[in-house]
Amino acid sequence: MARNLLVIAAGVSEPSSTRLLADQLADATRAAVSARGEALEVTVIEVRELARDLATVMTTGVPTPALTAAKDAVAAADGVIAVSPVFTASYSGLFKMFFDALDPDALSDVPVMVAATAGTPRHSLVLDHALRPLFAYLRARVLPTGVFAATEDFGSAELAARISRAGAELAGALVESDGAVAGFGGPSDLGRPRRSGGANDLGPVTDFADLLRGHTGD
Repeated sequence: MARNLLVIAAGVSEPSSTRLLADQLADATRAAVSARGEALEVTVIEVRELARDLATVMTTGVPTPALTAAKDAVAAADGVIAVSPVFTASYSGLFKMFFDALDPDALSDVPVMVAATAGTPRHSLVLDHALRPLFAYLRARVLPTGVFAATEDFGSAELAARISRAGAELAGALVESDGAVAGFGGPSDLGRPRRSGGANDLGPVTDFADLLRGHTGD
């Protein structure tokens, strides 16, 4: 069964380093998923193409057809790669508007890889002080490895290695290769909600007192 990966790129120029990084992350994830014998379908949302739609929904509360289609893509995603350029030491306002327009539970328990681009490495902490808190608030499952790329990082072995590691982490989350038997949640299931109907959905739990009824202890 093919998994659905949604790439959300918030670059404002064309071409953009943000889209370049997003494509490299998607390629690394696709390669890692393929190595596990699974297929991956990738959908890309260029947030700048929704700028007018986002302004409309923010000022009128009425979503446009293009924004509705984007929200449907989020709802269908098994995993998300979210990449923003750094503006004024944080994610861009357009990037934030996109997630403000989503339903509150749209990303609940969805594995999300965060990434950012900037002209200087001095902005590298944006992953931890801005992007991670945003997706934690949305109750997404933020993956351990985030990827930051300054202009000088593109083409470096260090960035390539980090992209590969992040892709492998997201692939593992997409195919649930955590060693758990289907129907029984592994360690990663502890402390977070599960979407109903998933592979680790145990269904109703029998009360312990009912399990002991009729037993004498012999």
